[in-house]
Amino acid sequence: MTTASGSAAGIPSGMTTATAAVRGDQAFPPPTDPAKPSYVAWLLIAQLVFFIALLGPAIVGIGLKIQSLVDAGVIAENGATGAAAVLGGFGALFATIANVVFGRLSDRTTSRWGRRRIWIVTGTVIMTVAFLLMAIAPNLLYATIGWSLAQLGANMALAPFIATIADQVPKFQRGKITAALGIAQNVGVLGGTYVAQAFVGQLVIMFVAPAVVAIVVMVIFVVVLPDRRLPFAPPRATLRNWAETFWVSPRKNPDFALAWWSRFLITFAAFGFTTFRFFYLLNHIGVPEGDVLGVISTSVLIYTIALVAASYFAGWLSDRLGRRKVFVWSSTALFAIGTFALIFVQDVSGFFILEALLGLAFGIYVGVDLALVVDVLPNPEDSGKDLGVFNIANALPQTLAPLVGGILVYVSDPTGNNYGLWFSVCAVAAIVGALVIFPIKKVK
Repeated sequence: MTTASGSAAGIPSGMTTATAAVRGDQAFPPPTDPAKPSYVAWLLIAQLVFFIALLGPAIVGIGLKIQSLVDAGVIAENGATGAAAVLGGFGALFATIANVVFGRLSDRTTSRWGRRRIWIVTGTVIMTVAFLLMAIAPNLLYATIGWSLAQLGANMALAPFIATIADQVPKFQRGKITAALGIAQNVGVLGGTYVAQAFVGQLVIMFVAPAVVAIVVMVIFVVVLPDRRLPFAPPRATLRNWAETFWVSPRKNPDFALAWWSRFLITFAAFGFTTFRFFYLLNHIGVPEGDVLGVISTSVLIYTIALVAASYFAGWLSDRLGRRKVFVWSSTALFAIGTFALIFVQDVSGFFILEALLGLAFGIYVGVDLALVVDVLPNPEDSGKDLGVFNIANALPQTLAPLVGGILVYVSDPTGNNYGLWFSVCAVAAIVGALVIFPIKKVK
């Protein structure tokens, strides 16, 4: 975190106010004009296609890959849940590091092509190549390496991609645009599950083909993006500077810290379920293995319909009322209720009802939360870096939830199906995530 004489004063990272004055450099002013329609359109298209490519493998592909290794005798049948935890945990660790590092790098990039473009395209290419490795992996080790590299590439692209919102979107538009972005992401989740279902017996096509399309769309997006080029080379970053890349002082920026913890806790709860959904349906509810993928696809459809309706309305109403907090804390609390109720589901119909409730809750959340976060960023000049720090709260729980859940589901249950204990922990996490929103002061 820079001091008030540097980035916090509106001067580019690594420079003092005096240095900027001598050189005549000026910070990029916050956007005040409406974002260009072409940028908004391709932002949403790119988000949709990218998440089809990323989350089809994440939601369905990982389970199918592990099950294929079980069927091949590479993994013991009672080790499948633990394998999912290992693979998901390592992938999320790489996502955490990549999001922060490449967010900071994109802030400092002086390429003639602008700050964000090169990382967005390069990351998508790396993700695609890594998916090929994962699809053909003969064992858990290579599958984990493939997924880890895919997460590294995906977050190399996502960190600067999301940072373009702070670059291009004025405050009065953020609720609507971030709500639409959340809708695009979650429709992408739905699309990813249907792509996975269509190519269930062809893992290479399932993992790689959507990612190739994502490369094409991201290239179009960066061509349309009115990316800005730094007019100077920032000073060389020291080891301390890079260490600070992973840190924003909670004492100096308490609102940002509280928003960080809220995102961390609801993401922990969400991935506490999605990481184990395949095996939850198989073992807790008793869905036959051949029907699990169809149940997941239908449930994601229900979830997405509820989410889209709630997200659009919440984003619009938040902008109109000028309020963010009430939407975020109430939706997080509702998500906690839905997560706890998963313990008591005994059939597919009850599961579908809860997916609708969870979709409604998360739709309100994604419709407003990112707008709240951008509103409390410590410094627009370091938006890539600070959003990278914030996205630790999005990625780190994806590491911790599989690892913690992979332990707790085995407590008092050698088959690894103690979902009562695990979902109770996730629900408590979400409730705390709702409570920490109340003390935020910078936004209403």
